[in-house]
Amino acid sequence: QVQLVESGGGVVRAGNSLRLSCAASGRTFSSHVMGWFRQAPGKEREFVSTISWNGGSTDYADSVKGRFTISRDHAKNTVYLQMNSLKPEDTAVYYCAASLKYGGANFVTDRAADYVYWGQGTQVTVSS
Repeated sequence: QVQLVESGGGVVRAGNSLRLSCAASGRTFSSHVMGWFRQAPGKEREFVSTISWNGGSTDYADSVKGRFTISRDHAKNTVYLQMNSLKPEDTAVYYCAASLKYGGANFVTDRAADYVYWGQGTQVTVSS
């Protein structure tokens, strides 16, 4: 079992930055592919970013490429999502997730179905 707790959300003006954190406890954190997803009101949950268990591989949704950066700190059992140049369309609840799927050291996945543990979410609101 893995428990995930997100933090760092808030209300910011467009163009500003936020850093989300996801603290993990329970099973060995370092063996999990980790991901960030988001869900805006009235919309489906969508993939944002993912990072391999060794941190050597990452992937991003086209809508956030060049603006968001995912990273992980094994010593702190924490995954981060640095969000720069925020836009109003980034407004959503952001969820951290952990996958049990294994595909090699650099495996990443953008499929929500591959993630089995989810945090409670943190709200990000970007005003224009």
